Amino acid sequence: MKLYGYWRSSAAYRVRIALNLKGLDAEQLSVHLVKNGGEQHCDDYVALNPQHLVPSLVLDDGSVLTQSLAIMEYFEDTGMGLPLLPASAADRATVRAMCLAIACEIHPLNNLRVLQYLSGDMGLSDEVKNAWYHHWIHEGFTAFEKLLARHSGEYCFGDTPTLADACLIPQVYNARRFNVPLDNYPNILRIEAHCNATQAFIDALPENQPDAQ
Repeated sequence: MKLYGYWRSSAAYRVRIALNLKGLDAEQLSVHLVKNGGEQHCDDYVALNPQHLVPSLVLDDGSVLTQSLAIMEYFEDTGMGLPLLPASAADRATVRAMCLAIACEIHPLNNLRVLQYLSGDMGLSDEVKNAWYHHWIHEGFTAFEKLLARHSGEYCFGDTPTLADACLIPQVYNARRFNVPLDNYPNILRIEAHCNATQAFIDALPENQPDAQ
């Protein structure tokens, strides 16, 4: 397998965590999202991923998978590595809902192309752009904190890692990058500390990637 990603992409970061937790290997190929206007817009890469986004996973048979949640679900559906979804249907739905709360409700409002649009086409100042970023993090984390109060143990759902942890930790990393105050989210901070003390999460950290700059 080949994983096309970028060290600071939270979506690629999710997949790296899932790969590490499952004990799977994939060749890591960098797509620089900023250099030369963004390598994700180059013809060769767009042929792989028409959305101009990372990650993309190329399977050994040449098939291309896109979207981080779909890639992680593929690992689950094919039984690759350790399971990162619970056994019961209801519990699996709960974990999927936690993933979607991050990947569909928080991240899309704050990803690179949205921030570039706000500061570029919309002409907003960094102060206003950062206020936008902080607002949507707080909106999402306030709700997620309550989900963790219901379902968390050492991890987002009970005492074993799931796909929800693979989604949460990159979002917390990004929140810290943009100096979002996190003191009101003790469950999030507790799980972040626990995850980031384990090797699978440490190895997936952005600064530990070969293309980190």
